[in-house]
Amino acid sequence: MCGIVGYIGDKKAQPILLNSLGKLEYRGYDSCGIAIANNDIEVFKDLVRVKALTESLKPHDGKAGIGHTRWATHGEPSKINAHPHTDCKGKIAVVHNGTINNFLQLREMLAAEGHNIVSETDTEVIPHLIEKYYDGDFEKAVTRAVKDIDGAYTMIAMMAGEHKLIAARQESPLIIGVGDRENFLASDVPALLDYTSRVIYLEDGDIAVVTASDVKITHDGVPIEREEQKISWNIEDAQKGGYEHFMLKEIHEQPKVIRDTLTDFLSNSKPVVELAGVEGSTLENMIIIGCGTSYHAGLVGKYVIEELLDIPVRVEMADEFNYSGQASPGTQAIVITQSGETRDALKAIQRLKAKGCRVIAITNVIGSTVTRVADRVIYMRAGPEISVAASKTFTAELISLYWLALPYARVDTARLDKLVRDIRQLPVKVQQVLDNEDKIAAFAKKLAKFDNVFYIGKGVNYPVALEGALKIKEISYIHAEGYAAGELKHGPFSLLGEKTPVVAVVTRDATYEAIVTSIKEIKARRSPVFAFVGEDDDSTGDLADYVFKIPGVDPFLSPIVNSVALQLLAYFTAKERGCPIDFPRNLAKSVTVE
Repeated sequence: MCGIVGYIGDKKAQPILLNSLGKLEYRGYDSCGIAIANNDIEVFKDLVRVKALTESLKPHDGKAGIGHTRWATHGEPSKINAHPHTDCKGKIAVVHNGTINNFLQLREMLAAEGHNIVSETDTEVIPHLIEKYYDGDFEKAVTRAVKDIDGAYTMIAMMAGEHKLIAARQESPLIIGVGDRENFLASDVPALLDYTSRVIYLEDGDIAVVTASDVKITHDGVPIEREEQKISWNIEDAQKGGYEHFMLKEIHEQPKVIRDTLTDFLSNSKPVVELAGVEGSTLENMIIIGCGTSYHAGLVGKYVIEELLDIPVRVEMADEFNYSGQASPGTQAIVITQSGETRDALKAIQRLKAKGCRVIAITNVIGSTVTRVADRVIYMRAGPEISVAASKTFTAELISLYWLALPYARVDTARLDKLVRDIRQLPVKVQQVLDNEDKIAAFAKKLAKFDNVFYIGKGVNYPVALEGALKIKEISYIHAEGYAAGELKHGPFSLLGEKTPVVAVVTRDATYEAIVTSIKEIKARRSPVFAFVGEDDDSTGDLADYVFKIPGVDPFLSPIVNSVALQLLAYFTAKERGCPIDFPRNLAKSVTVE
């Protein structure tokens, strides 16, 4: 879970590497470094963010280099553990994303052969392996070293005197950016947007030799062509656009995201059944798999599909499914991964396909790994999401799940037509929430004083409570738990009191009376209650301490507007507490390790 970049061309590498690394800090930010080549290799790294490294360096004239921003897996954050890492002589430098499973065995072997490995990282064995196998042919040495490595990795290697970068990919993303007399390497698209929109996505087992004028790719030693693609995002999409934080910008982008995601599905001239993009699918025997926020979206999807299609749906965390989950041949599976590179989700797809299941992937990134391994792909048109805490991609995932289910809905025509009409109105409803963010900010000033909080919901809004709790713990560092409202009685009630507030998501559906009863029980324990209720709810306000009214929507669609309100609550709470909102401690955006 790190960001890596490479550059080779006719320009000075240093500013390009540092600028590109800054665009990848959401992938890891506990340390960073660059290596630049002239006749020798110079390495500059430290236990700092990219901006601080940039300010500390003198200009360098080298026109080839590699860079890295780290999320620690092996060894604590420190200058010595920061990348790039080099061999004994400092002639070979490597940056790496992923984990090497057999690094201890390799480390012991190399140490026995006289290699001096100084860091705690798994990465450092790579330049030493390349050094071990180097006999005058750099490319051959890298290819031989890769054969010794077991794990999921992407690496870029550079050697003094060699005017090339050599990259290898295995179960971790890597993109080549194609330029004019220059070429780039990066682990994600935002790093490249300032320089090129032409990219090549490497695949597992690929080794790429990149010079200023050429890209050569081999797979299992055989030359191969990978299709060049055009990035649809632009530079402005990956910038703050005047907002204080990327997260706030991305929350405010959600009306547009909903419209853009619906554009692929919605057409006034076609019947809805033609718009799901899963022709020939019956959507029976369903399993939905995701991680974190995507798992919560899957839980909403369970309620949606079960109600509309009247079939049972199972939702699994990808990591748990990979070790204990079962699926029968013919099962229809939906795997949700916003990045398309989530390690646990990709492993789940391998397991599902091995069992004869058909996999539909919901993702945000065209050309990502999941788009090549799934049977069908549904794209959410959210654009780049830079903030580590997901907001607009969660909304886009929900829209995708609703529209995936609607063509197969076993409900009467009037009900279906109303749902379609109401979905069209969601951008307006979400904008109304955003227009009233000052009131939510006022709630946040109250909530920020607490160190523990419960979130509750029922029915289709139970997953919204889970997601709300995840958001606030991610960025404000308040300990938060999400529960189905009735579950508080089965243990958590012992923690209720004046110092433990409860955020309640209340919807006028079949669960309404039950959650109102739960709020009464909570108030009897003196816990402050922050209630998010429908605009037609005039009763809950008499029970709760703080009430925010959500614009009126069909209760079945309420998770979308409710989620936006809870995202704002988390954002303003974190801001009140002075937290680094876009880069919360210990977290990274794209989880590409187990």
